[in-house]
Amino acid sequence: MFNFDEASKKSKEAMDGMLKSYSEMAKGFQAIATEASDYSKKSFQDMSSFMEALSGVRSIEAAYELQTNYIKSSYEAFVAEATKMSDMYADLAKTAYKPYEAPVAKSTAVVVPNAA
Repeated sequence: MFNFDEASKKSKEAMDGMLKSYSEMAKGFQAIATEASDYSKKSFQDMSSFMEALSGVRSIEAAYELQTNYIKSSYEAFVAEATKMSDMYADLAKTAYKPYEAPVAKSTAVVVPNAA
């Protein structure tokens, strides 16, 4: 016989889990957007500082050295940011998968026949 109280309870649990999952996903996307925005601002400021310094150099050698240092620091900052962003996306993917982890594990569990 169908138990409405039990069905209502299971429905509420599922809805609560779904809302919690969506909330965590939204927080993850917000963190990624904030990080991307911060990196863009810093990159723009670094470029502005470089251009300002470049306009004040008096020799080709000084300009070359300044440009080399800027490119090196920009590359290192980009690699660090790309690594950080990939970690953030990996964490977001884990968060998205978490609600499905237990049901998938349960449905794919191998049934071992009784050896006796």
